[in-house]
Amino acid sequence: MTLREKLEGTRDFVLGVELVSTRGTVAETRAAKTVAFADELAACDRVDWVSITDNAGGNPQLAPAALGAHIRSAGREVVVHLSCKDFNRNALESEAWHLASQGLHNLLVLTGDNSGPGIRGGAKPVFDIDSVGLLTLLAEMNAGIDVARPGAMKPAHLAATEFFPGCVVTNFKLRENEVVPQLLKLEMKLQCGARWIINQIGYDSRKIHELIGWLAARGWGHVPLIGNVYVLNPRVARLFRDQKIPGVVLSEELAALCARHESSPDRGKAFFLELAAKQLAIFRGLGYRGGYLGGVHAIADVERVLAIERGFATDDWRQFAREIRYSRPGEFFLYEEDPATGLANTARGASAGTASPKPISYSYRFSKFVHGLMFEEGRMLWDAGKKITATARDPLQGPAWLRFAEHAGKTALFGCKDCGDCSLPDIAFLCPESACAKNQRNGPCGGTRDGRCEVADFECIWSRAYDRLKREGRAEALLAHAPVLQDQSLRGTSSWANTWHHRDHLSKRTAVPAAQPPIPITGRPFVSSSPASTAPFS
Repeated sequence: MTLREKLEGTRDFVLGVELVSTRGTVAETRAAKTVAFADELAACDRVDWVSITDNAGGNPQLAPAALGAHIRSAGREVVVHLSCKDFNRNALESEAWHLASQGLHNLLVLTGDNSGPGIRGGAKPVFDIDSVGLLTLLAEMNAGIDVARPGAMKPAHLAATEFFPGCVVTNFKLRENEVVPQLLKLEMKLQCGARWIINQIGYDSRKIHELIGWLAARGWGHVPLIGNVYVLNPRVARLFRDQKIPGVVLSEELAALCARHESSPDRGKAFFLELAAKQLAIFRGLGYRGGYLGGVHAIADVERVLAIERGFATDDWRQFAREIRYSRPGEFFLYEEDPATGLANTARGASAGTASPKPISYSYRFSKFVHGLMFEEGRMLWDAGKKITATARDPLQGPAWLRFAEHAGKTALFGCKDCGDCSLPDIAFLCPESACAKNQRNGPCGGTRDGRCEVADFECIWSRAYDRLKREGRAEALLAHAPVLQDQSLRGTSSWANTWHHRDHLSKRTAVPAAQPPIPITGRPFVSSSPASTAPFS
């Protein structure tokens, strides 16, 4: 059976194993070890699919398609990670055609980590589009696209592809203005074509339960959700604790427990494998559709984790869920705790968080006022601006005096980079070009560290935007603009003129269907602090 058939046609608990690519050709010694592990995974009947990373950590690696075709030919389902950090939209489309031609239809769609060092220094990241934009692109390819042909009267119609795209989400964040935007962006990904979900690495059963509860409450309970299980080791535990891996956190309590096990004869290996088996049992017990096993490099470790889990009793997962509660002091929770289980109390649905303590800035108020006057069709200055720019010598720029006023004002207020396709009204009047390292226009990436950007030490613009809208009671509207695919051909032109003449992304939006009318985020106060873990793992 294909992965699509297993996830959409059965209720079986499926298992995927992550395969991290290496640098160099398949003839390299390290690559040979990776290929050998891939062959072992392909021969293991308990493994439903092999998941191949795409330049993990932003480091240059052997392209996943090179290993994916090999595993696919051995008869095992393959998931190829496809990220936006290294390719623009044209290269992503080309890579998608390549993967489809290889029979690699299962894609895990990612925005991607910031680019790491390469030959002779650091690489320039691309981020032409993000995960939402890539899902939109793949959805159009799945519908069949028409492409212009030089000299031809009619466009050529390309046959529909059969991609089965998935996405990633993390709710293992510290602050409300990180968690809720991540969940709202997950909805956007599902609306734009994601068919299954993998959660990010985390070690708190209450938040694991919150995720599946949120999806059910919002009308997405039918979407297959895969639980991420990463087999720790002492070195990786330290990296996670120090937040060296974007988007992954480890509490001081769990880090200390890992450090204690490092002094054991096997450096904690038995403990870490049992921890992974317990997490698999929790995911199975909570109703996740499968597990995603990472951090393993030998088939013996995979089989040992599975053997340990098979030895558990049916209801053991409930006790494990009480044990694996490694949250951080002051961590935000979406639901109150259910004292009977130690998990989330999802009975009454999601609730409204506490109001942001930050006052609404004068620049935000001023920007909203001016935008309402000038850039809402039918308002008093819309027709005047449209007429003035249309009759200018260069309609893409408008008259020189107006272009100067636009550039000077937006540079002073927002650090404008003159992209020509402005997303300020989409992000509560915060600029994704000057204040976001990845130019994220459809919600936050997953790499924030306690509200701070993973690349530069400033507060994430999406956290700030959430706070602004929350103060106005409009948190639900944070991502109502999706999807945004910035038009790079407009760079250096007047965004004001492009808005008035419907040249920017605002004029190219398509309706995004919802699964059902969403449950609004209103009601009881959010819980904003975490209890201590109830017990150690073993």
